[in-house]
Amino acid sequence: MHILLTGGTGLIGQHLCQLWRGQGHRLTVWSRRPDEVAKICGAGVRGVVRLDDIDADDAVDAVVNLAGAPIADRPWTAARRTLLWASRVTLTEQLLAWLERREQRPQVLVSGSAVGWYGDGGERELTEASAPVKEDFASQLCIAWEETAQRAQALGMRVVLVRTGLVLAADGGFLSRLRLPYKLGLGGPLGDGRQWMPWIHIEDQIALIDFLVQHKDASGPYNACAPEPVRNRAFAKCLGRALRRPAFMPMPALLLRAGLGELSTLLLGGQRARPVRLLAAGFTFRFNDLQSALDDLSSRL
Repeated sequence: MHILLTGGTGLIGQHLCQLWRGQGHRLTVWSRRPDEVAKICGAGVRGVVRLDDIDADDAVDAVVNLAGAPIADRPWTAARRTLLWASRVTLTEQLLAWLERREQRPQVLVSGSAVGWYGDGGERELTEASAPVKEDFASQLCIAWEETAQRAQALGMRVVLVRTGLVLAADGGFLSRLRLPYKLGLGGPLGDGRQWMPWIHIEDQIALIDFLVQHKDASGPYNACAPEPVRNRAFAKCLGRALRRPAFMPMPALLLRAGLGELSTLLLGGQRARPVRLLAAGFTFRFNDLQSALDDLSSRL
């Protein structure tokens, strides 16, 4: 199978390339740095700077659209919001324009999204049938991103929307930012620690994307998070236990709001999201329990 990835040099993209290379698939990554793709994603992975560099008669079987500037790296200034929008919504529009020009179109588009689509859900249990609870910038961004991707249905493609939670990995992502403060004994809950944290181990994230690509009946939104979300306070305790460090130093909500502005809603709010549709489709999570997931990663942190 020939698979086209956007965001292929990111954390999830690199792991997907490793899996699919091992399965013998042919991979193309759309990247601003095509010369570095093989080095980052593995030998034999082709990088293209323009989608039109893919020949019209070179059939693409599946597209996995994961591109997007990191949303939690810095405060959401006007310039940052523009960049976040362009790297997700505008890029997906460009992808769709290219797909529309193709005579041979892929069978499936798997497009990234996030549980932030729901906004801060408070205590509500959120399934794929739930509507957005409280719209903020992150929610509006995800809604627009999904609506853009869904336009591929009009081109005859199966469209899958992957609403990802906090991805736990030893080689990047959320845990890499927490490593230093926790090892210095400065880890702890954010705000009052009651907010829900939907999480997923990187191995399950990669496996479910592969599952959704292969599963020909899969379409629409899927919550990509472990079956049991935890509160932030419990997450801090589990991570401290995995790293053998204390985790009782809270970060006051007022300080987070003052320093991060609206970005603080990502840390102080949360989603009690469950992967109802994935479980119904027959997907099996390897890591259901947070402590076992963190213990598995801790030796590599």
